[in-house]
Amino acid sequence: MDRIKIIIIDDHQLFRNGLKILLNSFPDFEVTGEASNGEEFLKLIQSVSADIALMDINMPELDGIEATKRGLKIVPSINIIALSMYGEEDYYYRMVDAGAKGFLLKDSDISEVREAILTVMKGGSYFSQELLYHVIQKIKHREQESKAANLSRREKEILARICEGLSNQEIADTLFISKRTVDKHRANLLGKTNSKNTASLILFAIKNKLIEI
Repeated sequence: MDRIKIIIIDDHQLFRNGLKILLNSFPDFEVTGEASNGEEFLKLIQSVSADIALMDINMPELDGIEATKRGLKIVPSINIIALSMYGEEDYYYRMVDAGAKGFLLKDSDISEVREAILTVMKGGSYFSQELLYHVIQKIKHREQESKAANLSRREKEILARICEGLSNQEIADTLFISKRTVDKHRANLLGKTNSKNTASLILFAIKNKLIEI
């Protein structure tokens, strides 16, 4: 089995060094490059192979949001997981819109980092549970109106299972319907909620209290 190639983008060298050592301790992971800001990341991905980019949000010269947008235009196949700190909840929607597929707190245990990487590599999205809690608290404080986008009962059922991390086939098996039907419902969900990807759908579900964390 080929090792999963990972690059780390963060403006603190000590953090990069520590994370690199921990990731390289896994036989199926390989850190192939590092960058201290978004500009370096954009140059790096043109010469270094990577499956996963662990991307800091706040960086000098070019932040993680813009770097994610530009990076996915250069290498659409790269999977970007945002590295976040408490207090950065306002950036999450922008990172999801930019194309991030996961969010991790910087002080996450290495086992959670591994879980996030493996989940995203399988086509899923990953959100730290602690991070989700803070997002929910932020939303509650804003007291925004819930707009459920006129979702049908079946669409809400499927959305709940998407948030559980199930694949379309697994959802089909659970609900005793065809995978093609699930594919269609997922496409409808993306359209009705104006979501670009699974991560966007999860945030929509949280914001509109369609799931409980």
